[in-house]
Amino acid sequence: MAKEGASITEETEQMIEKNGIKEQESVLSAVDTKEMRAVVLTGFGGLNKLRVTKKAMPEPQEGEVKIRVKACGLNFLDLMVRQGNIDNPPKTPLVPGFECAGIVEAMGENTKGFEIGDRVMAFVNYNAWAEVACTPLDFVYKIPDDMTFPEAAAFSMNFVAAYMMLFEVANLREGMSVLVHSAGGGVGQAVAQLCSTVPNITVFGTASSFKHETIKASVTHLFDRNVDYVQEVKKISPEGVDIVLDCLCGENTGKGLSLLKPLGTYILYGSSNMVTGETKSFFSFAKSWWQVEKVNPIKLFEENKVIAGFSLLNLLFKQGRANVVKTVMQKLISLYDQKKIRPLVDSLWALEEVKEAMQRIHDRGNIGKLILDVEKSPTPLMANDSTETSEAGEEEEEQEGDSDNKERTPFIP
Repeated sequence: MAKEGASITEETEQMIEKNGIKEQESVLSAVDTKEMRAVVLTGFGGLNKLRVTKKAMPEPQEGEVKIRVKACGLNFLDLMVRQGNIDNPPKTPLVPGFECAGIVEAMGENTKGFEIGDRVMAFVNYNAWAEVACTPLDFVYKIPDDMTFPEAAAFSMNFVAAYMMLFEVANLREGMSVLVHSAGGGVGQAVAQLCSTVPNITVFGTASSFKHETIKASVTHLFDRNVDYVQEVKKISPEGVDIVLDCLCGENTGKGLSLLKPLGTYILYGSSNMVTGETKSFFSFAKSWWQVEKVNPIKLFEENKVIAGFSLLNLLFKQGRANVVKTVMQKLISLYDQKKIRPLVDSLWALEEVKEAMQRIHDRGNIGKLILDVEKSPTPLMANDSTETSEAGEEEEEQEGDSDNKERTPFIP
């Protein structure tokens, strides 16, 4: 009996030891599987397709920088992505967002130029609206010491796009005139500030009337977005303008071309007129393109006019021009250090408030840039509808994890 008892005791101790090892392994496994909060677009459509959930935290690949995100930029393009209102939209589910600011947390192999703890802003090929993002070294830039994270998230896309359109494409010089639509938005305000760095530039702008009081100091001549701005511009400048920056498209393409002086440049960089409701409208899409004036090359030749297009994200992610953008960023940071430009932040929103923030962009209610502040606590009433709570949502999250581990979403314009 004593031998049998000893054997049982020894067997019990072995079982306890084995179970202890299993428990330890389980704990280690849980630690290794790090998670983060992220905004997920579950499918194309309305605001109900957005929610905040937990996802596996990405780790940097070779040549990449891992960023602990503090703030993310929110653009009209993000609204069009949500609707699927772009050519060849990527597969869902996905984490939206193309720009962020934060702190370097880790670096992949063969990654030089940054140290852990550096404050940076970055372009991201989707996946920016999360607590952690990874992106190639070429898309990451150090933040000036006195620039806040929200300002940095409002800086990169808007100011780089504005600078390249004005100086790289249209060759802005002293004494010229510029027409910019949505003058109260992030790009519009960047354009106005950059124009002020060149002597004797006349800026014509269109914006909703409630924004006029706030932005009138940055624009020479400001018109309500619903008036016939062509006639208003010609009253002041009968010959027209040197540069037209059009983010609207549709009928505004023809109007913009008609306003150009000889040797003037029209640049299309958006198509917000295609967005009329919460979800994609094929009628609005067709109407907008139908209203685009058919460009006759012979007419351009006769009138000495230039028509151009600009997509910063295509330039970065599809056309390999990161070095050009890096040079522009250096010039912009120098202008910021000289206090000649400064990003205008409209408002800060928690990740759980992304639906409300996106609605504000849809309503053209922002003056400057909307920012998702990753560390901001949500307003309780806003958080309820954006946070995953249902069992169906949990099942969908597992599918997203599988998709995310296979391949990162490529940028498709």
